[in-house]
Amino acid sequence: TMTRGVVVFTLCWIGLGVCEIIGGHEAEPHSRPYMAYLRVRRTKKLSKCAGFLVKPNIVLTAAHCQGDFQRIITVVLGAHNVSQWEPSQQVIPVQRQIPHPQYNDTPKNNDIMILQLQGKAQRNRYVDFIKLPSAKQRVRPKTKCSVAGWGRTSLEKKQMSDTLWEADVAVMEDAGCPRNQDEPYPYYDATTMMCVGDPDEGSSSFKGDSGGPLVCGKKAQGIVSWGPEDGTPPAVYTRVTAFIPWIQKTMKDL
Repeated sequence: TMTRGVVVFTLCWIGLGVCEIIGGHEAEPHSRPYMAYLRVRRTKKLSKCAGFLVKPNIVLTAAHCQGDFQRIITVVLGAHNVSQWEPSQQVIPVQRQIPHPQYNDTPKNNDIMILQLQGKAQRNRYVDFIKLPSAKQRVRPKTKCSVAGWGRTSLEKKQMSDTLWEADVAVMEDAGCPRNQDEPYPYYDATTMMCVGDPDEGSSSFKGDSGGPLVCGKKAQGIVSWGPEDGTPPAVYTRVTAFIPWIQKTMKDL
């Protein structure tokens, strides 16, 4: 049975760079022009992540979407259906991957990465930036935000969704992700992470990729990062405000 609202949670597997987003519906095509689809090529497989455009040649995503030196990322902007060519799409290879220098794969702390593109994106109705929050801005608990991504539309279906899906989700108190070894949030750090997704709200099924933005009030406040292995909400997002100084300094150095 369906209850009120939509809930989003994630299932993450260390090393795969994939998280599931559960709950939502297909987005109106090109209603999120900042969304970036990441094709991440490894030596033996092609994996996927999401990201978001913040400057003409800068995309933000999760640090766990990067890998060894043989891994190559191609960014697709202006996409709705990623299984086909669309006139709106801009495909730009990544020139440099810059994961946060203190990123740690086991607790997924500092799970943020800057991608410098080889060329500049052309801004139009299909491709545009999303604003970042100020370093001191915090999202209050119970704030309604949204998240989007490409991927499976249910846990049962193995095939990925070709089109962009989105879902509404509530920001929780940090206490909603209790940090102790017996709970599913042993690595939760309130200074660098956000606890997101109300377990009391109803859900449908939808999967999206790691690295996508948590959008609150038209700003990217979070990045899809990790969550409990059994998929129970809430999930954990990288807290973007904690990294504004590093983002600004890195972009200036580039």
